[in-house]
Amino acid sequence: MTISRRQILGGAGLLAAAAALNGCAGFSGGGNNNGGDGDNTLSFTTWGSPAEEEGFRRGIDAFKAANSGVEVELNLVPYEQIFTNIDAQLQAGTAPDLFRVDYGTIGAYSSQDQLLDLSTYFDTAAGEEFLPSMWQAIQFEGKPFGVPHQTDTSAIVYRTDLFEQAGITSVPDSLDSAWTWDEFRAVAEQLRGSLPDELYPFVYNWQLGGSPRWLSWLFQADGRLFNEDLTASAIESDAGMKALAFTQGFFTDNLVPPSSSVKSSTYADDAFSAGTTAMAFVGNFVLPSLDADITDFKWGATYMPRDERGASDLGGNALVATKNARNPELAAEFLKFMTQPEQMSDFCARAMELPTLKSLVDTELDYQTRPDIAGIFVEQATTIEPSDVEQLTSPAMATINPTLRDQLEAAFTQGQPVEETLAKIAAAVDEAAG
Repeated sequence: MTISRRQILGGAGLLAAAAALNGCAGFSGGGNNNGGDGDNTLSFTTWGSPAEEEGFRRGIDAFKAANSGVEVELNLVPYEQIFTNIDAQLQAGTAPDLFRVDYGTIGAYSSQDQLLDLSTYFDTAAGEEFLPSMWQAIQFEGKPFGVPHQTDTSAIVYRTDLFEQAGITSVPDSLDSAWTWDEFRAVAEQLRGSLPDELYPFVYNWQLGGSPRWLSWLFQADGRLFNEDLTASAIESDAGMKALAFTQGFFTDNLVPPSSSVKSSTYADDAFSAGTTAMAFVGNFVLPSLDADITDFKWGATYMPRDERGASDLGGNALVATKNARNPELAAEFLKFMTQPEQMSDFCARAMELPTLKSLVDTELDYQTRPDIAGIFVEQATTIEPSDVEQLTSPAMATINPTLRDQLEAAFTQGQPVEETLAKIAAAVDEAAG
């Protein structure tokens, strides 16, 4: 089974498309109909790249070796089908015991009482082993409904030749020295002055379902989408005004390709590998394809800009057990096992993903691609705060995202005023959260 990492980039947008187009076709196997040995058999449904599939199989083999007589049946399905089929199986009572789910979607299941409450299996000490933001990502009403298996986030990749041509001789080499917004803007303008008209200083990765990545700018400005109790909008603020005006300037001042807005069909990493931009905001999971595709120039990486604070987008996936899993205790043991340091480090290093355990953040994993820059993404993920995650994983986000995409598009490509854009996003938040 293969999957394009660009499909994963689509996130909620692809999920909506899958619901409309794919129905329940192309899937076999359910948690209660697999013909295994009852309580000693677990069914686990996931999507995955070849490297992720290998990582899961290695973890499953290790779990079986440590638990004599246990079987784990791995069901691999395309990402664009998985949630449509999980939904149908949950309704029919044939869902798998375990499945993989992105952080932006987990709230839709936990809030509907469809996942196993892990409170009795993961005590406070176990939760504290994870990065606070990642442990928050699997919470609903203060209870854990999954385990944060891995994460991914964005950082900046850049062409060293175009930087040298523009006279940019250094880039930030630590989170503490990350460019401020003003410094980033100055670098972009310096590049604009040295580049031919057909090349652009940078491109941002908010295309095709990635519009929630714009919220990184809002969080960097110390703003919020929701109020603190998540019952209403908080985006009509000085921080909201600042973030939207700053990002709207990317388009009005010719700093990004006009075609790279949130409704573009060209991803940021494609534009960068094609040599049309000097910088790109990309996720760590595209590093293998960049490394394979780029042969004409050298490139490096640095950190996301910061304003009042650092922030980045929340990517990655949790592992969950369904509420009606045949053997809840065994399912919980599997979740614990897959998030032990040895298993997590092996999976992340193979799949070019980022760990969620505190103990692994400062550990040099054996990354197979660009180990010289992989650590930048690991560090960048630490700027994601629990309050950001709480908003990004709200069940209301699925309803809000289409409006967020439409209004950002109007602001970026149609010149819609900042105040009007924020008001329309706020109205969508109020309606979804109220």
